[in-house]
Amino acid sequence: MNTSINTSINTSMGASEWFMLIILSILWGGSFFFVGVAVSELQPFTIVTIRVGLAAVALWVVIFAFKMPLPKNLAAWKALLIMGLLNNVIPFTLIVWGQIYIPSGLASILNATTPLFGVIVATIFLPDEKATILKAVGVIIGFVGVVLMFGLPNHNQNFLAQLAILGATLTYAFAGVFGRRFKTMAIPPIVTAAGQVTGATLLLIPITYIIEGVPSLPVISNETWLSLIALSLLSTAVAYILYFKILERAGATNLLLVTLLVPVSAILLGALFLNEKLDISHFVGMALIAIGLSAIDGRFWKKVRK
Repeated sequence: MNTSINTSINTSMGASEWFMLIILSILWGGSFFFVGVAVSELQPFTIVTIRVGLAAVALWVVIFAFKMPLPKNLAAWKALLIMGLLNNVIPFTLIVWGQIYIPSGLASILNATTPLFGVIVATIFLPDEKATILKAVGVIIGFVGVVLMFGLPNHNQNFLAQLAILGATLTYAFAGVFGRRFKTMAIPPIVTAAGQVTGATLLLIPITYIIEGVPSLPVISNETWLSLIALSLLSTAVAYILYFKILERAGATNLLLVTLLVPVSAILLGALFLNEKLDISHFVGMALIAIGLSAIDGRFWKKVRK
């Protein structure tokens, strides 16, 4: 891991950063549902390849339509390829494979451990994002809130599938740290997002063909196609524009807080659109997540101590 990316960054979160983080959590919260639909008909590598491939096409259409400048040096393109591996190929495949054996709710709980890994990895590799006691406590409180909303994992659930989701969260943590270098390259967030998913697509096409072959596209149901399109355009293309914007402005540790908000989004979306009922544990869990996020942000607690 290259540690020469010590560019100073404002690691606090303003109102605009929090707003983008909430929108990102809604987009990524929906991805667990979309994957849950698609995995009933398609294999993991196929889903991930279609996801990043369609997202890449959509992003390049926008980039060329607005004549945005592209990176001119090979180092930038190599970095985007590595980012695609860390942020798409490995975690997406692990999550999709894991969701074959465990429910989406449990997957989102395990995914919420990302900030725990993020604090550790950022502390090791980013001198300006060292962990504080308040930040560490905030992550733990937030994770307890997530567990309270969904309940503890069932001991009968597939252990390897749970381990796969945890492997994805660790990879996300490294991706957040690695992605800090794009700030120094002055690449627009939409171009960074397009380069990342394009790199992921190029890596995945031969792997998918060798392992799973060519899918029978005509037999895929309309519901699965709609899920794949939403997964590609909303939960990937739009989401990664926000991802790189937040990373540029607020840092790797703050960015990974989105995974604590994803379960909240999933619960609220279920209540609003699927007539799912909210009980006291959901509200207490959300309150704990809010407390945890405020501790990680730190500004409120610094004012209280004064």
